[in-house]
This record gives sequence, structure tokens and C-alpha cells, in this order.
Amino acid sequence: MTETQLASTPAGVPSTPAAAPTALPKAFHRLFAASAASSLGDGVYLAALPLLAAALTRDPFQIALVTSAALAPWFFFGLIGGALVDRWDRRRTMWVTDLLRAGLLAVPAVAAGFHWLSVPLLIAVAFLLGTGQIFFDSAGSGYLPELLGRDLTLLEKANSRQMGSQSVARDFVGPPAGAALFALARALPFGLDALSFLASSLLIRTLPPQPVAPSAGERSLWADARSGAAFLFRDKVLLGLALRPAIGNLAFAATETVLVLFARQMLHLGSLGYGVLLTAQAVGGLLGAVLAGRLRAWMGIGAALTMTALLEGLAEAGLGLSAGPWPALIAALSLALLGAAMAATMVLAPSVTQALVPTQLAGRVSAARRLLALGAAPVGALLGGWLATVDGLRAPFVVGAVLLAGTGLLSVTLTSTRRIEAALAERAH
Repeated sequence: MTETQLASTPAGVPSTPAAAPTALPKAFHRLFAASAASSLGDGVYLAALPLLAAALTRDPFQIALVTSAALAPWFFFGLIGGALVDRWDRRRTMWVTDLLRAGLLAVPAVAAGFHWLSVPLLIAVAFLLGTGQIFFDSAGSGYLPELLGRDLTLLEKANSRQMGSQSVARDFVGPPAGAALFALARALPFGLDALSFLASSLLIRTLPPQPVAPSAGERSLWADARSGAAFLFRDKVLLGLALRPAIGNLAFAATETVLVLFARQMLHLGSLGYGVLLTAQAVGGLLGAVLAGRLRAWMGIGAALTMTALLEGLAEAGLGLSAGPWPALIAALSLALLGAAMAATMVLAPSVTQALVPTQLAGRVSAARRLLALGAAPVGALLGGWLATVDGLRAPFVVGAVLLAGTGLLSVTLTSTRRIEAALAERAH
């Protein structure tokens, strides 16, 4: 998860009205703190969960069930969850959801302490946590634009800071902390994650009430859910912004499936070297989140999205074709560039979407976008595995590079600066 007035600027970019605030409100800083706390817990959890699953079973299929269970709820009732969120108070939905997730994470923590853990228990906990994520993310996608007055510049600042905090907390600090805590005691990482959700819940509870009344929900729940998807697919700008992460996930999943094998067999890296590769991507992501707003101001948002698409394709190709005397260095630089381009895209595209989607549809449209993006990931994983089997480990990266570069054409045709400006101007009236 603004309609700024258009002014004559060198890049043809929507500028903030003279009377519009330029600083993020104090309430956002509490929301930001909640996001940072939750991201830290996520990083701890994401490292500890597979470690715990591997300690309980050596069956790869059971481990895969545990790690994928959190995504399954989106396919079963992601759209319904978005429709429900549009009927509920979004602030209350967020803090209650995080409070429930804190209590839920106490279950594996207590079970680990009493040696009651099992794979089915982990699958159930992961599934319920994923269900909570549907409600929290869908509610947040509607609450943030209203909190910031739907101002595009403020939305970019907010999304940039949140993306940066996620990179630091979830990608840098969280995983090693989770692994270290797991080594001390199996219950510790889950207890810390529970505390992070509790802190997030308490912080969100202090935020201002939802500025706009929830949807009355006069139609059936399924009709409401379908209306969000229909709105997304009818609007060319929103559709282009939604297809970008879907195609991206298709390409990224194809390469992530074989990245560990590629690092070992083609780059001759051990576990430490593989960790450095992932760190390089996280560093690039932090840089991209910081620079996203400057890119938009420099070249216009449509051109910026086109450029990041081409950079993603270039980085993916550089990674897959890493060769020469220092292939590992080339791979690390390519991953850093990939992380930067991805992060910039994940700041710019959602900010425009949040500014364009009507308040009463925010949860439903957000759920439809997430479902489209998440649905592409398993297809990409299967594609990557098949390509690596029939044509070698470099093949998924080459195909992924073509797909990512192709999203540049998508940006030119559906999400050009001219189209986005026109959509923002129409929404303002």
C-alpha cells in the first residue's frame, strides 16, 4: 500500500501545490516506527522459520510447505480480505491484526520451550500469519494516502523511508539476529517477533482515526471484491503499475530459485560468499529507496520507471553472464544494481497507485495488485527450475533479463509521464 496540481516544470512532473505540506506529519513517524519494528521481527522470523523447520524434518517438501504457507492465504481469500478491509475502520484493523499476530507467535515460542513443536503446527502458524498480512497490508494501503492527504510528494517520501527501514531491519539486522537467537534457544526469535508485533500494535493504536468513513458494503462481499479487480484492469495506468511487479516476480523467482546453485557452481562461492551476494542486493535496495524521489524530480516519474526497468534487465543479464577474472565481483555489483532499481520502482509505483485509487476502493485494489504479483512467483520458480535443467544455470538469468527489460516497453506505453500526469489531473477534479 495525491492529486497534486500540475505545474510547468523542466521534467514535466506534477509539482506539489504551494499550500501543500512539505513535511511528513508527526503521526507518520509513529506509523514508520511501527513499520520498522515489524520489519525487524519479520527479518528475525524469516531466518528462524526455515531453521526451525529443518530441525524438525529433513523432508524438502515439508520444509517447502512451511516456508510457502504464509503466501497461500492470498490465493484463497486475498480479494475477499481486501473487500472486508474497505468495510472496516483501517486503523483499528491494523492494530488489532498486529495484536493477534503477536499472540499467535507466542504459540511456537511456548511450544518450543515445552518441546511441543511439529511441522503441522508451523504450517498452521505461518498460514494464519499470512492471513493477518492480508488484512494489515490492505488496510495500510488505504490508511497511508488519507493520512498524507493523497499528496504524491509526501507519499514518495513516506514509501522511501519505509522501504529503507525494511532494507535495514528486515534484510540487514533481522536475519543474523534471528539465526543467532535460534542458536541460543529455539523460542527466542519467535518471542522477539511477537514483541515486534505488539510494539507495532501499540504504536498504531495511537494514530489518528481513519479520516474517511468505511464503505457501507451495500452489495455482496464477492461483488465488492470483484469491483476492486475490475477497477484495476479498466484503468491503463493502474494496470501498467500492477503488471510491473507481476512480471518482475516472474523473472525474480526464476532466478532466485537457482541463485544458490549458481553461486556455488558458476561463481565458486561458499556460504559466506553467498551471504555477501545477498547483502550487496540489500545495500543497493537501500540506495535505490533513498534516490527514488530524486529520480522522479530529475526525469519525470514515467521516464524513471522506464529507466529502472532497463537497469533491472541489465543487472539480471550481468549477473547471469558473470565471467572474467572476477565473476563474483561482477555478480555482486549486478545484484547491487538490481536491488537499487527494484527499490526505486517499489517506491515510485505504489506512490502513484496510492494517489490514484479512490479511498473506498483502496483495500480491494491493493489486494488485487498483490494477488497478481504473488501469483506470478510460483510460475517463475517453476520456469527457472525448468530452464536451468534443460539449458544450464545461466538460462534463467538470460530469460529473466529479457522479461525485465520488456517491462520498459510496458512503462513507455501504459505508465509514461504524460499518462500519469493526466491521470493525476483527472483524479484531482
